[in-house]
Amino acid sequence: MNVTVWNENRHEQTNEKVKEVYPNGIHGAIADFLKEAGYDPLTATLDEAEHGLTENVLNETDVLLWWGHVAHDEVSDDIVERVQKRVLEGMGLIVLHSGHFSKIFKSLMGTTCDLKWREANEKERLWVVSPGHPIAEGVGEYIELEKEEMYGEHFDIPAPDELVFVSWFQGGEVFRSGCTFNRGKGKIFYFRPGHETYPTYYNKQIQQVIVNGIKWAAPTNQPMPVYGNAKPLEDVPGE
Repeated sequence: MNVTVWNENRHEQTNEKVKEVYPNGIHGAIADFLKEAGYDPLTATLDEAEHGLTENVLNETDVLLWWGHVAHDEVSDDIVERVQKRVLEGMGLIVLHSGHFSKIFKSLMGTTCDLKWREANEKERLWVVSPGHPIAEGVGEYIELEKEEMYGEHFDIPAPDELVFVSWFQGGEVFRSGCTFNRGKGKIFYFRPGHETYPTYYNKQIQQVIVNGIKWAAPTNQPMPVYGNAKPLEDVPGE
């Protein structure tokens, strides 16, 4: 399976704290644990030509991971359309943390994808609410993160097809943190944790969820549906 990890890679260039936590970029940290899981991931960033998401790259990608935060508006609409087309054709998409506000996620959801947020070094506990779901395999009843950014409801997304994780935060908020959606032939998994100043992507349980998400979102071999005017399968008077 071919996996591409996309990251806007802006915080890592300007914020010393982020550089300290992720010296090789968030995309580099994710790629490292995916290699340990047996993948040979490609990475792509915003400032590359075509944001690193050329036709050839996307056509060869089975699952695309997306992390963005401060530069959503700099992503070309043409590239967003290109990614959306591939998702509808069957490419899996995993949207991480502040990627909820990315053009591609908002386009596929059809809503604002807005939410409450707060940076206060709060404990987060992600409860598994669908223990039989393959994305939660090997995780246990919950994942506890000592410090994370708070995201709170209401999260302006369509009702998820499946809800896998719900977060509780030390300040009292809750949040739908692990949501799946189907669009066309493609499967989408939104996973909330991953603020750039916290070492969340080094947590083994978080890594397990992402690896599980890749397996879940992998394309199937089903052919594309045929649309448009169709001949009847049985004899129809007048045809």
